[in-house]
Amino acid sequence: MKQTIPQGDSNRHELSAQERETLLGIAMDAIAHGLAHQKAPSMDPAAFPAPLREQRATFVTLEQEGRLRGCIGSLQTTHSLVEDLARNAFDAAFHDPRFPPLTWEEWERITIKISLLTPAEPMRFASEADLLGQLRPGVDGLILTTGSRRATFLPSVWDSLPEPAEFLHHLKLKAGLDPDAWPPDIAISRYTTEQL
Repeated sequence: MKQTIPQGDSNRHELSAQERETLLGIAMDAIAHGLAHQKAPSMDPAAFPAPLREQRATFVTLEQEGRLRGCIGSLQTTHSLVEDLARNAFDAAFHDPRFPPLTWEEWERITIKISLLTPAEPMRFASEADLLGQLRPGVDGLILTTGSRRATFLPSVWDSLPEPAEFLHHLKLKAGLDPDAWPPDIAISRYTTEQL
């Protein structure tokens, strides 16, 4: 497991190996339940240890033979970790608009990756160059907001876009912006993740 402890969040409980296995099991069970019943399972947070009942946002990424097969997540949540995870695993398998719903035939070839997000923190910058100088490749996930447009890249996207300028360029494209644009109301927040 690749783990990043974010600045200012050193009091967060580090998940045990058993808790990480429980989370992977929840994601797998949510997808299997969706295949069998065409709906997300209902979760009872009280049935889980305290660290898994905390409000914590998640992203679930599904890969098939190394290629993206679905990715859905929350940037913030009002639900427990187990509820957020089960919903996002189900949605990544069946409601990612870029892909058809997952089938039983694909199920055996799917790899599940879970990202546990820290709360996003607004960044202060005077210019695009200033922002680029503050980015931490491989560590920061970014949320770009301007007007009604919003887009995010998880820290794992640095694996394919390792240069800060390239990372921001593609994030702007994802938000529907011209990559050379720098709107006056642009806002950037950053977060980190713990990968399972």
